Formats: sequence, structure tokens, C-alpha cells
Amino acid sequence: MAYTTITDPSAYFQTALWTGDGSTPTITNDGNSDLQPDWLWGKNRTGTADNHYLIDSTRGTNKYVFSNSNSAEITNAAISSFNSDGFTLTSDVGLNRSGSTYVGWQWKANGGTTASNTDGSITSTVQANTTAGFSIVTYTGNNTGGATIGHGLGVAPKVVFTKTRAIADNWLVYHEGIGATKYLTLNTTSASATSTGAWNDTAPSSTVVTLGSFDNSNDNDNMVAYCFAEIQGYSEFSSYTGNGNADGPFVYTGFKPTWVMIKNTIAGEDWLIWDVKRDTANAPGNPMTGRLKANDTIAEVNGNDIDFLSNGFKIRTDSGYGNGSGNTIIYMAFAENPFVATNGLPTTAR
Repeated sequence: MAYTTITDPSAYFQTALWTGDGSTPTITNDGNSDLQPDWLWGKNRTGTADNHYLIDSTRGTNKYVFSNSNSAEITNAAISSFNSDGFTLTSDVGLNRSGSTYVGWQWKANGGTTASNTDGSITSTVQANTTAGFSIVTYTGNNTGGATIGHGLGVAPKVVFTKTRAIADNWLVYHEGIGATKYLTLNTTSASATSTGAWNDTAPSSTVVTLGSFDNSNDNDNMVAYCFAEIQGYSEFSSYTGNGNADGPFVYTGFKPTWVMIKNTIAGEDWLIWDVKRDTANAPGNPMTGRLKANDTIAEVNGNDIDFLSNGFKIRTDSGYGNGSGNTIIYMAFAENPFVATNGLPTTAR
């Protein structure tokens, strides 16, 4: 019996690695399927003071925001194009410093084609991929609690990132693992906080995201939101409870992960990211190595914190960031392979 509608996750998400050369190279993906990305998240792995660059095909290749900063949107091309199976860099040192190694995580939306969406009280511009559960939403906020924006996914998203483009203000994160009465900030280590100003205490619906009155979700200016709905066998967005032991929790996802991000929702803990491509120390085995911090410019750090398994992941640290005793730790995970694909065959562990 097929477990998922997505047999090949590389059609919707891929990771690319490259070494900067200061020229204008084209980065080509190597997954089973060609992938023209609509959202690129790139980071210098060796640089200790280089930002995470977030670029999408709705706002344009010449605009980016940083996941690790509250900075307003910057207009300056770090890439020149999204291509049929990758992207082309410029000589900008942010993603192309000569001799530095880089990672680029890529998601497919709708090939850059957007549509006006009037499902919410605020008209939004939406680029949605309902198959993969991902949409890019741009809108002009009104600072009014209870305002809504259409997201175009047809099912309720479980994760939403919002960022004001015009002014310096923190990212705002909705995650179903903490609910709509609370929020997190992607660019900080802050704990989850409670305020109606974030999401107006209202979870997203199948058509709209409800906004509070905070500037970082509903400023009187241009905004961007990235929305993720869960797709069985391809993505999962949930939480687990830490046990404070090196023999940490097993988290069932229903697929072999290719990318995982976690955040302990208490104060002082980072947003940590692992992926299969950067795992060179133990590849193709476990534990996974090479964690990056979404909220920090720090270079990649090796650590034996997590195993990627055929049907989920296993925490292998007693550290607070991944396994604080009794703490709620949220995660986002995307698949390398579904546990059971449309051919009925199960995948294997690393």
C-alpha cells in the first residue's frame, strides 16, 4: 500500500553544496529529479561571520533577508537566476566568497508564478505548491489584530514564518507544536512567548493565516510569509519532549529525513539544522554531523547529536538544545525517501 503521494522528494526539496570562487558559477542539483527552486536558503559553512541568505522567486533574485538577523530586506543580487535545476550565483561574497564552502537548501513552489488571493481580509500575492505543502505569501499589513491573509495551500499550515521587509524587526514563527497563543523568533534564542499580538490566538485555517497586531507579522508595510503544510511521507512539523539523556527520544516521521531543524522552546537555545549532504564524517552512517544555527552566523560545527533513520530520527545528546529534560522541542523535517513509496517498497536506514 502506498504511504505517500510524493515518491521522489527531490522534486520538491534538494540540498546543494559548492565552493565559492568569486565568479558567476551555475550550481546544478544532483537529485533524482530536476528542481527549479523558488526558495533558496544559503549559508557559508566555513565563514564565522556570514549571514544565512533567504531568497525567493516571488520577491526576486535581487532581494534577500537573513534568518539570523532582524534586518530589513536588502536589494543586492547574490544570485542572478533560478534555473531549471538549480541557480546561478553572482560574485557577491555572501554566497560566493572564494575558497569558502556553502550549502543551499531549496524548496519548489510554483515556478515563480503568483496569483492574487482574496481569501483573507488583506489581499495577498501567493505562490503555492499544494502537492508539497509550501507557499510564499507577500502582503501589505495593517497592524490590526484579527486581520487574515490567504495562503493558497488548501489545508491548514502547521508552520508559518513571517518577516517585515521594510524595517528591522524580528522574524515571527507560528508552529503547531506550541500553538497559536505563543510564538517564536527565528533570529533569536528566545523562549516561546505568549501574546495575542502574534497570531490573535487563532490557528491557521485551510484558507487563511490570522495575524495579530505585531509589526513582525502585520506591519503597515510590505511583508513576506513562508507557509508549510504537512504532507504524509514527505514532511512533518511537530514536537517532542526531551528526556535529558544521551539515549534521547526517537521521533517517528514516516520517512527517512534529509533535513531536520529543531528548537528547544525554552530560552537560550538555538535553531539547529542538519542535512544529509553535509554529513561527511560518518556518511553514509550515523550519527549525523555538521549542525548549523539558523539564528547565528557561526560556521558549521561537528557533533554527534542525531541519527537519521528509515522512519524518523533519534536524538543522541543530553544537551539542552536538543534534549533538555521535560522541555518541548519543536521540529521541521523533510524526506530523503518515504518509508513506503508508491511502489510499495520500504526504504532502508542509513
